[in-house]
Amino acid sequence: MTTYPALPFLRRVAADLLSRFGDELKDVAVVLTNKRPIVFLRKHLADLAGKPLWSPSFFTVQEFIRQSATTPEAAPLAQFFILHQLHNALLREEGRPEEMPDEFYPLAETILSDFAQLDYDLVDPTAVFAELRDIALLQQRFPHLSAEQQRFMRQFWESFSAGKQTAIQQKFLQLWGRLPRLYQRFKEELAEQKLATTAGIYRDLVEGRAARPDFLQAYTQVAFVGFNALNQCEVHLFTRWQAAGNALFYFDADRYYLDDDLQEAGLFLRKNIHQYGLKNALGELPAVLATKTNRIDLRSASGKVAQTKLLATLLADKPIDRRAPTNTAIILADESLLIPVLRSLPEHIDFNVTMGYPLTQSTLFGFIDGWLGIQQQLAANQGRTLHHLDVEAAITHPLSGISLDEREALREKITANQWLEVPVGELQLKTGSYPGFFMPRKGNDALLQALHALLEGVLEHRQRTHSLRHIEAVLILAAKKALNLLQEGLAHHPALPIPFLCALIRKALQSLSAPIEGEPLKGIQIMGLLESRCLDFDEVYIIGANEGTLPKMTAAPTFIPDSIRRAHGLPVLENQDALSAYLFYRLLQHPEHITMVYNAVVDDSNTGEVSRFVRQLAFESRFTFEHRGQQQPISTLPAAPSMSVPKTGAVWDKLSRYLDEDDPDRPKLSASALTTYLQSPLLFFLRYVAGIKEPPKMTEEFEMNRLGRVVHQAMQDVYEQLKAESDTITPQRIRQQINALPERCLQALSRELYGESGRITTPSSMQRILLKVAEEYAAVFLHYDANHVAPLRIVELENERDYSLAFPITVQGQSRTVRLWGIIDRVDEVNGKTRIVDYKTGRDELKFSGLDTLFAPASAKSNKAMIQTLFYTFVYEQVTGKREVEPNLYIARKLRQEGPLFYFGGRGSFKAAGEALEDIKAQFVAFLRQTLETLFDPDIPFRHNPDAVLYPEDPYREFIGQPLPTEDE
Repeated sequence: MTTYPALPFLRRVAADLLSRFGDELKDVAVVLTNKRPIVFLRKHLADLAGKPLWSPSFFTVQEFIRQSATTPEAAPLAQFFILHQLHNALLREEGRPEEMPDEFYPLAETILSDFAQLDYDLVDPTAVFAELRDIALLQQRFPHLSAEQQRFMRQFWESFSAGKQTAIQQKFLQLWGRLPRLYQRFKEELAEQKLATTAGIYRDLVEGRAARPDFLQAYTQVAFVGFNALNQCEVHLFTRWQAAGNALFYFDADRYYLDDDLQEAGLFLRKNIHQYGLKNALGELPAVLATKTNRIDLRSASGKVAQTKLLATLLADKPIDRRAPTNTAIILADESLLIPVLRSLPEHIDFNVTMGYPLTQSTLFGFIDGWLGIQQQLAANQGRTLHHLDVEAAITHPLSGISLDEREALREKITANQWLEVPVGELQLKTGSYPGFFMPRKGNDALLQALHALLEGVLEHRQRTHSLRHIEAVLILAAKKALNLLQEGLAHHPALPIPFLCALIRKALQSLSAPIEGEPLKGIQIMGLLESRCLDFDEVYIIGANEGTLPKMTAAPTFIPDSIRRAHGLPVLENQDALSAYLFYRLLQHPEHITMVYNAVVDDSNTGEVSRFVRQLAFESRFTFEHRGQQQPISTLPAAPSMSVPKTGAVWDKLSRYLDEDDPDRPKLSASALTTYLQSPLLFFLRYVAGIKEPPKMTEEFEMNRLGRVVHQAMQDVYEQLKAESDTITPQRIRQQINALPERCLQALSRELYGESGRITTPSSMQRILLKVAEEYAAVFLHYDANHVAPLRIVELENERDYSLAFPITVQGQSRTVRLWGIIDRVDEVNGKTRIVDYKTGRDELKFSGLDTLFAPASAKSNKAMIQTLFYTFVYEQVTGKREVEPNLYIARKLRQEGPLFYFGGRGSFKAAGEALEDIKAQFVAFLRQTLETLFDPDIPFRHNPDAVLYPEDPYREFIGQPLPTEDE
């Protein structure tokens, strides 16, 4: 028969404490690894006592040891500035340049962590940071090291063999040699300022330098509950206090992993009990895991957040005992899943979160972080401009509170001026939670006071709009407290660089969290793996049980290499694995129902594999596993019917205006409108009948339509000047214009963006790229004209007025006319031949094998440029009466290799197809008439052409609902 521990660990501890001390429990100190178990232990003591009693004194181990000191602990920021000052002093002594605070800060965090580790484990810094010596001297220099430790030391020094040191190794060795002196001076400076560190307090107590070494006399006994991994200071103190009869130890473990030397979960407990001789006050440890045959539900989810949705499904129909805090726990092996878990829990479930709501996952932190990023931008460019995307993010943030009218007015101004970098003078806000959001701040006090004002503005705005949540108010209060502490720490350093100060503010805020309201001993307990120490539950859900998360595969940064750490007994990566294994296995000792959920999706941050602890458990234990994949319900909507717009009512009224000869303002049909209809009749309706225009937008991407307009304008400027100088344009004169293209393109871009020349003096990086491409394309056109066309005479350029034509068609058996209209890039004469020249700078592809495919609707997108050029040629001939006008299509990407299309001097594609130019024109007219009669046929509705391709950024896609094109398309 399977047996389980009758009572949870803390309940057994409470029973033992009561039996040992009874009413004298008030004189006992109870020390635990963290604060969370204190609540549960107090409850067990009260339940078992059955009467009022004085509670013992509860401490975390840091709080308990801190009683030995009288000096306050130095804040992390104070430690950094002390270390920075001392480090620069050492650099000066070595004749090296000093380091700025922002340069040194990342190093300082690692150095302070290493110094603390040396103190916790009672390691001599001089021995660790020894200078480089010949390997043969190892035994002489380190006679106290074992053979294995000397082997680790040898591995490290061999990597720095003479003649093999890289520049990075040289810098490392310089820092390495500096660290012993830095450690010593750091300790001396702390003592001088009457400050201490937590690790220093530990070491002072062990080595006899504590101000209050007899603080234990205030307690009749000290009970250490649930300890596992001990540093060397704790080992010395615990063994000393046990020998003096002052300490009791309550270990929470199982013989399953304690007695097996291969089980990493028992690594530290074996040392505590067998090597250090600490005795378990509860006597023999239980042997439960070896006999448990419970079923473990192992669930694989199809995504990270999907794990929380699966959890919600598991809990949805489950009755929860709201009175018992030990009933159910959700353990987050991946603590980043806290917010998705909270948002996924069924509404009927009470819960208590010990981790708190992290500020970093709130909208408040996003607002603060955006403001800090803006201050960094302003500091970098002397407060002149801000990137338009950062402005957009700020004014649309839910906490900004900016009125809709002011937000839209600002957007319109930015778009109208095409400000990729918005002048700060244009960002004077009149509404919102913090009108001074875009004002630059200089100096520590100014920046911190502005951030206080921002937080107060958000609080007042949320109160005024009745949208303030309790947790948001708590986060604002916590942030203001953290900023006050930071301001105190910076009192003696008033001139820090703004980027570094912003980094310090982020660092100070990133660790903040707000307690989530709830009864601590009621409902489901949600906690991280570390917080679960000492706690037992009847039912456990472990979320994020993936390899790489349980255990984590990353080690803390350190300047003490692994081999040196091993030689001196400092923690290494295996220690982290052993601690995670212990936390995992002890969770399984008590519960009857266990569910583990992991993310089975493989991506850059996840292997898709369940934790090796789970696989090890399945292989070695008597647990039975039921592995099931997630079956996430997916609701699919029926495919939306293809949009169809009948030509009736207001639609026909608008469309028939094209046919109304009596209307002096009747619309004209352009070449672009024709090719739009060929691409998709529905797209034609949206643009030219419904009048839905593309919304104004700002973009930093390389837009081909903008490039085309710049090139067209530059070419017009060139030939307008050449025509004004002389009627006959020679090759030499054309070539002389090529050198002036950079300036012409710059002025063309200025007119394109701002409507006037001279507005752009210093192009942005993206504008410089666009200008370079525009210059190259314009040069291709000019080189071709100079080498293959000139001498030539310009007839006209970009004539918007004269080329309009009433074209006859038949609509419902009646003769009607449509007014065609086109703006021709260039009309010239070469050797007595009139030519239409159309410039193309985009990705114009030509897919045809003859006229039947040229005019087929399915190929309209591919042959759009050809159809437009034929359109211009037809309109020009009809208006002027000229015949045998030659269409020339200048495609920048193909002009050098293929020449202009429709060119019959030798390389034209239609010549290869065996078609005469006049035949092409005649068939185009028939095609044009047929297309227009279909367009104006009231019985044929506007429908989308399913073969038409819309680009991913096409704003009309949401109307048409067409999926994105595939890579092949």
